[in-house]
Amino acid sequence: MIRAHLTIDPHFTVGAINRRLFGSFVEHLGRCVYDGIYEPGHPSADEEGFRTDVIELVRELGVSAIRYPGGNFVSGYRWEDGVGPRADRPRRLDLAWHSTETNEIGLDEFASWTAKVDGELMYAVNLGTRGVLEALDVLEYANLRSGTRLSDQRVANGHPEPHDVRMWCLGNEMDGPWQLGYSTAENYAQLAATTARAMRQFDPDLELVVCGSSGAGMPTFGEWERIVLEQTYENVDYISCHAYYEPEGDDLASFLASGVDMDRFIEAVVATADHVKALKRSDKTIDISFDEWNVWYQSRYNDVDKITDVADWPVAPRLLEDRYSVLDAVVFGSLMISLLRHADRVTSASLAQLVNVIAPIMTEPGGPAWRQTTFYPFSLTAQLARGVALELKLDSPTHETAKFGAVPVVDAVATHDPDSDAITVFAVNRSLTDAVTLDIDAVALGRGISSARATSIFDEDIHAANTLEHPDRVTPKSNASVEVADGSISVTLPPCSWTVLTAE
Repeated sequence: MIRAHLTIDPHFTVGAINRRLFGSFVEHLGRCVYDGIYEPGHPSADEEGFRTDVIELVRELGVSAIRYPGGNFVSGYRWEDGVGPRADRPRRLDLAWHSTETNEIGLDEFASWTAKVDGELMYAVNLGTRGVLEALDVLEYANLRSGTRLSDQRVANGHPEPHDVRMWCLGNEMDGPWQLGYSTAENYAQLAATTARAMRQFDPDLELVVCGSSGAGMPTFGEWERIVLEQTYENVDYISCHAYYEPEGDDLASFLASGVDMDRFIEAVVATADHVKALKRSDKTIDISFDEWNVWYQSRYNDVDKITDVADWPVAPRLLEDRYSVLDAVVFGSLMISLLRHADRVTSASLAQLVNVIAPIMTEPGGPAWRQTTFYPFSLTAQLARGVALELKLDSPTHETAKFGAVPVVDAVATHDPDSDAITVFAVNRSLTDAVTLDIDAVALGRGISSARATSIFDEDIHAANTLEHPDRVTPKSNASVEVADGSISVTLPPCSWTVLTAE
């Protein structure tokens, strides 16, 4: 049996865990909104047309801040199309996803839905095809109580109380050639800085997110962050990170080590932000909003789903509806470990996306909603990761990967909840063939461990998935291998598995 060793000391902390770390993302893309969260004709639909079965699953998932309405979609979006009487709302072409947008759902409706799921609305403004004035207009509409044309319009539309959106994204992926409004770093930085200053004239306490690179693989990565932050540093609070992962061919070992890439990405952006901080002699620290992350089989979209016919602009087509396996859930869980490991600087994150589109929740029109395999590591982490993330001493055997070289077979993070004194360990076993016994030294807690319990996600078939026909094919399993003795805990991690262990 392969063994790994983990030492826990609650005196050594990374940082407090911000609940926004468990955020998500709803974009007007495919069936995320229409036939996803909103389906007026569904048997479970409430008086506003929202599916209550989906609302219940979103609550169970435990999401906090929800980024809306995009994504690539936002760079061509006119926010005012989505407010007011539905009969007066225009249908528009969505160039980002080659679809027709009906505008049945807009800011007001989404704010109402966010309240139903006990979430916080995080709003993105269009800096692709629009600019400062439009950003100020939607801010005034959303957040001013009354007394102006725009705020009174919201009141007349049935929302007397302001939405009080606190967190605002200044555009989306502006370095991407696929983006409407694709920009150089210099041009985007100037627009973002001007917009941020203007929005702060309305409310200096807004939390603003400036666009970082669309991914660490972009040719301008690093330099983009430096240029943008040099112009915006004192007027924003966060810089965004986006990352998606999929296996390259049959290289599953590298796919299972995707968290290594996320760690390096985060640390590079932190280093760049702190470099700008030093240049400016600033006392302010910029945090990271990792507001798009997931496992996403992008190659499938390019090969199969992409709509290109100039005469075909469907409403809510089935796009990016990846079916997630046990393997995907293990990688997904490891990405959450990376986010928690950097809780001092990653203080907001948005799983992209929430329903149907590369999502943990799937629906069928007129039919059921169900949990994908990735639902479980998210919901369990959101439920159990409380208090602070801890610095760990982890000794693990390594194995070779084609993409990252030698990586630890076991990756882990631990959290400590000072209120309950509970310790929670999240761990993955990246080996496809071997179980690993993880020995946890908790003597530094200064008290005996009275009990510990563990839950794992694994299966003999790592490609097993939950489907419409078999929605519960993969569920978390109680891990009976846990042993507690003399301040130490041991648990066996099955091959290709994600495990959460709580000790009290």
